[in-house]
Amino acid sequence: MKFTARIWKFGDNINTDLILPVQAFYLTPDEQARWVFRANRPDWVDQVAPGDIIIGGKNFGMGSSRPAARSLKNLGLGCLVAHSINGLFFRNCVNFAFPALECRDVFDAFGEGDIAEVDFDAATVRNATRGTTLAAAGLPPKLLDLLKAGGIFALLEKDGSLGPRTATSG
Repeated sequence: MKFTARIWKFGDNINTDLILPVQAFYLTPDEQARWVFRANRPDWVDQVAPGDIIIGGKNFGMGSSRPAARSLKNLGLGCLVAHSINGLFFRNCVNFAFPALECRDVFDAFGEGDIAEVDFDAATVRNATRGTTLAAAGLPPKLLDLLKAGGIFALLEKDGSLGPRTATSG
């Protein structure tokens, strides 16, 4: 899995309340995506393009288990690379097939708007704008396979353990 796109920077301790605010909780998943980061970057969803990448600081996704990772995926983002990712949020990223990778010092290696080349198979993050490459913490093969399969829900649907998702369950 490889992603090349413009990056957006979000600092340390970004919590799920910022990603998916409570006001959007009972909206459809597609409507929820329009609320992503509204509290701290109100017009951001109108600026982000499909495939763009988030570069985060430490403890990205801290907080509750709300489906914030699904909202990032539904917004059309390519992936997340952060210095560190909250464990519960990371698992939700895998479940919803939103690629996420930890990479020490990634936050300082990029300026907002730089172009990143993220290779999940090689576990590298390259700043194409500055010409620097960082080694990331590679994902275990089973988690990488789960992401490539479309997440846990798609895998469970495929083996018949879960019925097909509807527009309101997704």
